[in-house]
Amino acid sequence: MSGQAKIRPAHDAVLLPYQARWVRDDARLKIAEKSRQIGWTWTAAYRVVTRKCLNRGRKVDAWISSRDEIQARLFLEDCRSFIETFDLGSGETGETALELNGATAFVLKLGSGMAIHSMSSNPDAQAGKRGDRILDEFALHEDPRKLYAIAYPGITWGGSLEIFSTHRGSRNFFNELITEIKHKGNPKGFSLHSVTLQQALEEGLLYKLQGKLPADDARQEMDEAAYFDFIRSGCADEESFQEEFCCQPGDDNAAFLSYDLMASCEYAAGEDWAGGAGGARYVGVDIGRDHDLTVIWEVEKIGDVRFTRKVVTLDRQSFDAQESVLYGILDNPAVKRCGIDQTGMGRQFAERAQRRYGAQRVEGIHFTAAVKEELAYGVRAALESRTVRLPGDKLIRADLRSMRKETTAAGNIRFTGERTRHGHADRFWALALALHAAKGSGEAQYFAQVI
Repeated sequence: MSGQAKIRPAHDAVLLPYQARWVRDDARLKIAEKSRQIGWTWTAAYRVVTRKCLNRGRKVDAWISSRDEIQARLFLEDCRSFIETFDLGSGETGETALELNGATAFVLKLGSGMAIHSMSSNPDAQAGKRGDRILDEFALHEDPRKLYAIAYPGITWGGSLEIFSTHRGSRNFFNELITEIKHKGNPKGFSLHSVTLQQALEEGLLYKLQGKLPADDARQEMDEAAYFDFIRSGCADEESFQEEFCCQPGDDNAAFLSYDLMASCEYAAGEDWAGGAGGARYVGVDIGRDHDLTVIWEVEKIGDVRFTRKVVTLDRQSFDAQESVLYGILDNPAVKRCGIDQTGMGRQFAERAQRRYGAQRVEGIHFTAAVKEELAYGVRAALESRTVRLPGDKLIRADLRSMRKETTAAGNIRFTGERTRHGHADRFWALALALHAAKGSGEAQYFAQVI
């Protein structure tokens, strides 16, 4: 092997130590907070296959809840792979449409007579099912508390409940369970596993990874420290790195928007959100040049809901190039109104757009403290009322998450976004301006009164 991993597990080990600990733990209730991309779902598939095919434990079916349909399919693919690898008996896969809210389960029938059912995140699909429960990426489900409440009774007559996930904010029910275990006496009796990226690397993760990568992959020449830094540098921001790879939930008390709030308004995985339904379009533009991004956010208003249809980010582009992109959008007659940040360098940008398209279609908005407060609360109100839909994009999520509400020494409220290598809350303000542009004609004059 040409890689530079310094920590090498036993050459014939199928499982790394942290994976083996999970597989061997037969606790009725167990939970893991873990880093992303350390092979945990693969490990869960290994455990369920070996238990069911070798008849370990009670003879009950297994019910796996994944965050989306794609992940549900992949889980069963891992299961089938283990059955073939270890010659544990044949199985047949098939799709069964459950009657509960149209959920679909993918079923792997085993020679032992038991079955593995893998389904997407609909909590109601768990109701009335008996057997082992596996809740994959638990914190990322739309309503983890409801999912737990429905899944837990299913192990009353035999079976176990396994929960594992990366964190998604301090107020998420997953973190409530972890906090209860660590600091409140563990009343439910969970067996807790915690594995950060650093811990996984210390137990041989990089060596196993390099064995799967192409020979010319740049990661082949990394040692554990270099790989750790490589992952860290690729994250949207430091909070994202700490949360997704270090088992440290983001502080929802400090953030203006919680992860759960944003997730409740995101499009489903794989959904074609860039389409349209013939509704009126509205655009928000946050201007940047040398240090910040220019972001153009377009929504389509259908009834009371504003559906994101386009998010364009321009990094260090000339103003001529930026105008060309914006004008290509505004030339669409479906675009009824556009709000442009005219603070500082944006003033001329807004004025030129107004001359071209008229002041009734293009509004220049100066970011005073009062205006930023109104815009920021407009975003949160839209999320809380579920009247906006967002792409499930990690950079968008991190940008919106970076917004902070602060109180100055003089008692004034201000809204600031953390500056990262991926932006300075530019997507947040572009969305805020698009939502403002989509307001009714009477409301749209608000900023003219306060400036």
